[in-house]
Amino acid sequence: MADKTFPLGIDVGGSGIKGAPVDLSRGEFAAERLRIDTPEHSTPQNVIDIIAGVAETFVAQSGDRPIGVTVPAVVTHGVVRTAANIDDSWIDADAAELLRERLGRPVTVLNDADAAGVAEMQFGAGRGVPGTVLLATLGTGIGTALFVDGVLVPNTEFGHVELDGHDAESRAANSARKTEDLSWDKWAERLHRYFSHLEGLLWPDLIIVGGGVSKKSEKFLDLLDLRSKIIPAQLQNDAGIIGAAYQAELDSSR
Repeated sequence: MADKTFPLGIDVGGSGIKGAPVDLSRGEFAAERLRIDTPEHSTPQNVIDIIAGVAETFVAQSGDRPIGVTVPAVVTHGVVRTAANIDDSWIDADAAELLRERLGRPVTVLNDADAAGVAEMQFGAGRGVPGTVLLATLGTGIGTALFVDGVLVPNTEFGHVELDGHDAESRAANSARKTEDLSWDKWAERLHRYFSHLEGLLWPDLIIVGGGVSKKSEKFLDLLDLRSKIIPAQLQNDAGIIGAAYQAELDSSR
């Protein structure tokens, strides 16, 4: 076993399950990330089998350190309450307890957007920012994470606020831009409407935009005229794994 061990982060998505040990002193992977396709029948048992395999792969680097696992779902006290892009049998499953029993290690389970937000607040675009910070990931849907003075308010679902008679993410997610073949200008108009609405509800000091489209932020962020400062995320696709590992280590120290 390696002399130095690191907490493990595992990000469960609709198409892939990705994991890596994380060096929290740098906010970076401590070994190359492993990715395995999400099984077609993504039941808790099938997904936990893969998570166990990922943990075994990195046992030399992670030892018995805590494991953080993200899922595309609302999670309250380790129990999964919804299911987006995973099997409906996850609903009401005590995922944290199932994983602790299987892995024999401390496990934290959290929403995937929350994990990305934790990473950005600790190591990325939100580091050291006081007050109210909102992370919004613009992808197939819109995931959100809310922080007040660095403390996560878990399981916000601001992608589902009603806006002009629509579920907001159906109009403003990156998938809507692609499906409707919107220009960057037209999409920015929708984003402005969406973020202006959230500003009226939350009055954030900073908005961080994540998701793969954040790599092209220069094409749309400058078109938004908001009260709040709005900037792209920094950690991109690594954020979920890094945030999960950080949260697991934090929880295990309490």
